[in-house]
Amino acid sequence: MANFYLDNEILKFHLNHPMMKTVVRLRERDFTQKDKYDFAPLYYEDAIDSYNKVMEIVGEISADIIDPNAESVDSEGPQLINNRVHYAAGTVRNLQALNDAGLNSFTYPREFKGSNFPILTYVMAAEILSRADAGFVNIYGLQDCGETIREFASQEIKEKYLPMFAEGKTAAMILTEPDAGSDLQAVSLSAKYDEGKKTWLLNGVKRFITNGDADISLILARSEEGTSDGRGLSLFLYERDKTVTIRRIEHKLGIVGSPTCEMVFKDSPALIIGERRLGLIKYVMSLMNAARLGIGGQSVGIAEACYREALKYAKEREQFGKKINNFPAVYEMLTNMKVMIQAARTLLYETAIHVDVYKTFSAIEEERKLTPEEKQLAKKSQKYSDIFTPLIKLVASEYCNKIAYDAIQIHGGTGFMMDFPVQRYYRDARITSIYEGTTQLQVVAAIRGVTNGTFLNIIKEEYQPKELKPELEFMKKTLAEMTEEYEIATKKVIETKDNEFLDFHARRLVEMVGNIVMGYLMITDSNRNEELKRMTEIFIKKVKSENKNMFNYVMESEQKDIPSFKYYI
Repeated sequence: MANFYLDNEILKFHLNHPMMKTVVRLRERDFTQKDKYDFAPLYYEDAIDSYNKVMEIVGEISADIIDPNAESVDSEGPQLINNRVHYAAGTVRNLQALNDAGLNSFTYPREFKGSNFPILTYVMAAEILSRADAGFVNIYGLQDCGETIREFASQEIKEKYLPMFAEGKTAAMILTEPDAGSDLQAVSLSAKYDEGKKTWLLNGVKRFITNGDADISLILARSEEGTSDGRGLSLFLYERDKTVTIRRIEHKLGIVGSPTCEMVFKDSPALIIGERRLGLIKYVMSLMNAARLGIGGQSVGIAEACYREALKYAKEREQFGKKINNFPAVYEMLTNMKVMIQAARTLLYETAIHVDVYKTFSAIEEERKLTPEEKQLAKKSQKYSDIFTPLIKLVASEYCNKIAYDAIQIHGGTGFMMDFPVQRYYRDARITSIYEGTTQLQVVAAIRGVTNGTFLNIIKEEYQPKELKPELEFMKKTLAEMTEEYEIATKKVIETKDNEFLDFHARRLVEMVGNIVMGYLMITDSNRNEELKRMTEIFIKKVKSENKNMFNYVMESEQKDIPSFKYYI
């Protein structure tokens, strides 16, 4: 039997991240959970064994059920019948398989029927499932909504709704409107409290809503009359009833199995999550960061599928008397695919582990005071999470699109036909750099880590001092030279005190530091796994050249050059 976890050994390597011992200990409250729950792990190795077994199940279901269903789901798609969304038959089978295996809400606390697994395992599941069918992950992966409920809702709401996810209930995050896409401050769907009914009532239209007909939804709405910015928005929980009309399911280029809906709310009852006015600035930002991490996993999963399909085809296709994988033009593309996937993957799981640490500390802080050492670690992990999350969303989605493009190119004319799965991967890949914040918006989020020196401090204070095996030192030296160039380029841009000039070069600076960070992470991985050394060397040579080009462009540009780019607009 095929298995998308067992056939990719690097996943088990990342599951044994050096910080996992800290994460597991914190999540299991120093393994005291075993005194309350029969299935709680007794010690670290017991926990890792459980995670491995669950990932094996995810890998088996992905390979044997979800992957074979993907083509029919893409063809059939969801349908709107009598104001309800009906998933494609294959999607229903996929959900049932995961539900039967007990794989819903496995990051939730056990008190809410969850398995209390780390977020890293959820992200890994997203990668594995996305390799099988990226569109399906947009349904299954929305259990992120439950994490937001767990973190911010009242105890009463948590006790009622979180166990529903374990039973297979679906979720949606309902944010976007016809006039409020990237700019969520413009959300106008109204929320008014009805004293007679003792509930909030929602009225308005939402658009481009993934899995919009879900059982339980989190909705961003304007609760404060007379406001027009983010401070007038609150977050609400809505349980599906007859007050909402689904106008249509959008006809999309890719991720077809995932229904994207336009919805009309008319006096729809809802419960408020947390405090008023904090909907966007606190709760939705947390929700979207979780979604962006999930899209990082989705992007890596699609890229993995593209690479494997391209490699398979290149080994079978013969031209001019030899297999095409023996031509430099082809094997260079294949090698770069593999290297880019590993670079994105190491950043993905580094980000996930930091999110795990700070989120777990947040939960512990509700139970007791943190020690000074714990506060320091929590603060550090949150800082890393804040700047790495937009970086991984940017890098993974852009890499995914490039790898999908090259996978089609390796297939040649065959790749343009609908007979091979690579065309579906190509269509699914395109959305990853658009939804949950475009690449350009991820730059806006990540550039703060450039201008305030956070990226540079991490590189100099944590990455550069690490002791490595002697055979890795030459790569570390290259990264140090790249860091110096990045520092010079950043200083030049910042010292102009020109926001437009900064915005113009922001993506270059973010990509430069992203390449450096991934380079250091890959060297650290190579220090634990010698088989990664060659990949790391190729990656660093590649990004050294990329950074040099960006460095030269920044250093040669002047503020007076910027208006010329507006000439044709």
